[in-house]
Amino acid sequence: MQIKTQDLAQLASPADLIFDSLREAITDGSLAEGAVLRQDNIAKMFNVSRIPVREALTRLEEQGLVTTQRYRGSIVASLSLDEIKEIFEFRSLIEPEVVRHSVHSATRYSLEQASDYCRRFGSEADPKKWGMLNRQFHYMLYRDCQRPYYLQVVNSALDRIERYQRLQLTLTNGMDRARREHQGMLDACIAGDADRAAELTRQHILGAGQSLIHFLMSVRKA
Repeated sequence: MQIKTQDLAQLASPADLIFDSLREAITDGSLAEGAVLRQDNIAKMFNVSRIPVREALTRLEEQGLVTTQRYRGSIVASLSLDEIKEIFEFRSLIEPEVVRHSVHSATRYSLEQASDYCRRFGSEADPKKWGMLNRQFHYMLYRDCQRPYYLQVVNSALDRIERYQRLQLTLTNGMDRARREHQGMLDACIAGDADRAAELTRQHILGAGQSLIHFLMSVRKA
């Protein structure tokens, strides 16, 4: 019997596809804060039942991107300025330690990949790609820390504020500063200077947080 087959185990599930699509729409701003996510409408858009839609929305809620409100259902979550400030304060505490541990065990592959992402971030003209390249650069500096729980917590924090960082990089002069600071962090990691890499990471995060908060204050007052 000759039948064209496909390894279904390798295909993304409907819930995965819906999750990825909604997450991208939220982080790039296509779905704004407070937007209502109606399960029936989403199910029709993807030609599926409501079951994978509910699963995707549950995962988005776990990441802090969606919240459930009585009588309204699922909506795109918003963060207060105090919450954003707290997240950046937390990042400034944990990520310098992550990069400090990573420097001591950094592989050649990780440093080469970090260098590549640093270069691509610095030369990328498409604002839609800045957030992704920024995150990948940071990840490659952190990945060898041998602290999987630390990385999990860092990723969770980044999930919650990624959409705001994209806006800040796109609509302010944050890119120029980020390029310079990324290069300094990378140089410290390549030199094996864990203390300097940690301090530059701390300054980078605090500076980005302050810039983002000032930007959001101006936008929300407008």
